[in-house]
Amino acid sequence: MGLIIRILISAVAVYVASLFIPGISVSGGATTYLIVAIVLGLLNAFIKPILTVLTIPITVITLGLFLLVINVLMVYLTDYLVPHFHVNGFIAALLFSFVVSIVTALIDAIV
Repeated sequence: MGLIIRILISAVAVYVASLFIPGISVSGGATTYLIVAIVLGLLNAFIKPILTVLTIPITVITLGLFLLVINVLMVYLTDYLVPHFHVNGFIAALLFSFVVSIVTALIDAIV
């Protein structure tokens, strides 16, 4: 039950981010928001840790700022995998990553 609630919270966060960030477009309705949330969650659970370990030297040199690039890569990979989700530009992907993280944390704290 907790997993379903987290997916729904992430889908709401994706919806909020798509409303406020100009370079993000989601078409196809609520199903697409759920799919984006699931795919982004799976990528963050499986691919992101591998990339984080592989890029430790770059992350240390940049004092952790390279982790933002990894977050953007996860958003771009989600864009590639989900047909009705489109990201236009690095800044839009970075802002999307920030907004989704903040909205998810806020809703998670409330729930």
